[in-house]
Amino acid sequence: MLQIGTVVEGKYKVLNKIGQGGMSIVYLAMNERANRQWAIKEVRKDGIDSHETMRQSLIAETDMLKKLQHPHLPGIADVIDNGDTLLIVMDYIEGNPLSQAISELGALDQKDVIAWGSQICEVLDYLHSRNPPIIYRDLKPSNIMLKPNGEVVLIDFGTAREFKEGRADDTVALGTQGYAAPEQFGAHQTDARTDIYTLGATMYHLLTGHNPSEPPYVMHPIRHWNPELSSGLEQIIAKCTQRDPDDRYQSAAELLRALERYHELDYEYRLAQNRRLHLFLFALASSAVFLLGSLGFAFAESSQMKSSYSSLINQAQDLASTGTVQEVASLYTQAATLDPTREEAYTEMLRMIKADQDLDEGENQILRRMLNENSGTPVTNIEQFRAGNPAAYDAFAYDLGIAYYFIYDGSGDKGKAEVWLKAAGESTSLGRQKAELAKRLAFIAENYEAFLKGGNAKGGVSSLLSDDEFSPRNYWDEMVALSEGDLTAITGNTFMAIGFYKELVYQLHEHAPIFLGGGISEEEILKQLDKAVSGLRSLIATDPEEQGLIERTLRLANDTRGIVQATAANRVLQQADPTGSLDNVSDGGDLGNVTDGGENR
Repeated sequence: MLQIGTVVEGKYKVLNKIGQGGMSIVYLAMNERANRQWAIKEVRKDGIDSHETMRQSLIAETDMLKKLQHPHLPGIADVIDNGDTLLIVMDYIEGNPLSQAISELGALDQKDVIAWGSQICEVLDYLHSRNPPIIYRDLKPSNIMLKPNGEVVLIDFGTAREFKEGRADDTVALGTQGYAAPEQFGAHQTDARTDIYTLGATMYHLLTGHNPSEPPYVMHPIRHWNPELSSGLEQIIAKCTQRDPDDRYQSAAELLRALERYHELDYEYRLAQNRRLHLFLFALASSAVFLLGSLGFAFAESSQMKSSYSSLINQAQDLASTGTVQEVASLYTQAATLDPTREEAYTEMLRMIKADQDLDEGENQILRRMLNENSGTPVTNIEQFRAGNPAAYDAFAYDLGIAYYFIYDGSGDKGKAEVWLKAAGESTSLGRQKAELAKRLAFIAENYEAFLKGGNAKGGVSSLLSDDEFSPRNYWDEMVALSEGDLTAITGNTFMAIGFYKELVYQLHEHAPIFLGGGISEEEILKQLDKAVSGLRSLIATDPEEQGLIERTLRLANDTRGIVQATAANRVLQQADPTGSLDNVSDGGDLGNVTDGGENR
């Protein structure tokens, strides 16, 4: 055991013991030079040697966390071999596990549980979007730390695993009875839907105070325990905890959307809305004599609100050059909550966080909090914006969808972009060019998973091309249409125009075998590649970053030409040799090395 006062590696001074498990002890330590606290997890090696499963879990935890960066995950600073023990230096998370909150308070407030569940959805979506996906598998209140600011952090990755495409089941069945999904103890491999089940079970415990890991191991509908809970939330928990994974939410993003709109499922809410409408009409009819006075009061109130709204927007803009993103965002959020139907707060917030042409996860969290704030009402800011100002909402949805598609996390996230682009694509006020562009991007985002699966699934490209539900030609037509016309005029800036050309070049670079195998000729592909090169060379870069992006994309285009030509030649050879396999040339052997080191993505 480490002794209190010990200095590890000359910089981490052990202050006290803060936790202990079966084979490990956790200490609070201070790096006095950096004036920062850390947690040190000390694991006995003799324990590791005699427990192979736990040894593998420890390795998994450290290896995974070193690769991950997310506001709701701890980071690892050092892994130190200390002779008989292994020391893992990680972020110290101030706060207590949610299991302690349940122990002290019983069932917890519904609004808090929904907020925590939404944060966990965001971190699960991040984990599941890694390549390969990371499945957490042991979500429960004791593995969720609640910080003093109300945010949560997911800890203890000892049972997490990377999803293995094509594997029938897990190597080791791990999880906590009651919270664990049925497939964790059966013959099937765990996947993202396993974490959906465990989150549902965790929220059930937090909402009801009844532990699903204790007899009789039954999860009743949550309103069996508390009739005041939301019927919409009851439906969500029930769907999360279905025995068949196909009957659950299929992704953390889908569950997050449901939690953000849980009240829309409430029977009581819909009934109350109708009742309020009837009461309002009755009051209006019986109080006509006061109509003019009421209108005058409403006008005065509206004027005061507009003044306060404008004041908050002005404060935020004045603070933008000197304050932190969080400080400025707080002012925009206050403005949006004061009048959710006005667009300035949303558009200015989005402009601020994408100013550097990179929308990172921390900025995404800030934006989501603003959109989902509800000021104590059942309806969120973004829902009121959509209902009260549809034209401005459509424009915002378009801008946010484009940002997610091209610049989220450095390279874009098609999954996050899809829902916003679909909304923009249905707009009648956005303008034909932008609406069509949004539709095409939404189509590509929706179908892009087929490419990823085609490259990884058993049967590879051949399997994808034989799938009746996937059409390479349709995908090709939509993708080619993206680079038509004056992209600078359509998108509004050179950086986004480069992004559209880059998207075309990247898709050709990565998926030439799929296009060629799907009936798109070598001539068609090279023609589009030439158009992209010509378009890139016609753009006028306004700063070194844009010029560098153009140059990298042109280099990628040159590499892509070689890949397309070589893949097409290999197909000709294969047709002459029927014993060959299309999948064997999906990368063309050495063709896999003809890339740009990944930087062009």
